[in-house]
Amino acid sequence: MNFLSISDPNIWLLAGVSILVVFAILVILVAILGIFTAVAMKTTDKVSDVKAEYKENKQAKAIEKADDKDKAAVAMALYLYFNEYENRENRILTIKPNPNSAWGARLNPRL
Repeated sequence: MNFLSISDPNIWLLAGVSILVVFAILVILVAILGIFTAVAMKTTDKVSDVKAEYKENKQAKAIEKADDKDKAAVAMALYLYFNEYENRENRILTIKPNPNSAWGARLNPRL
């Protein structure tokens, strides 16, 4: 069994070359992933710019189409929402026990 013994001078060459190949492959993979990331970021920026421009145009057209009555209704709704003039509840929670309920019987055995 002298094929791959430590005293063989070629074993150190084989080990060194294999380690260099592994690190070279890792460097190549990192470079490829960096290129893919740069391309993806450029495409994402272009797509987001186009989407933002499309939304702005769509909103501008919707505002142009709105009647004065629609604008007044939206303004009144926003006014009521921010000033809290909508129907206010007294925010009191009343719990009435129901002895006929199975949950009520399990949760409160005194009933």
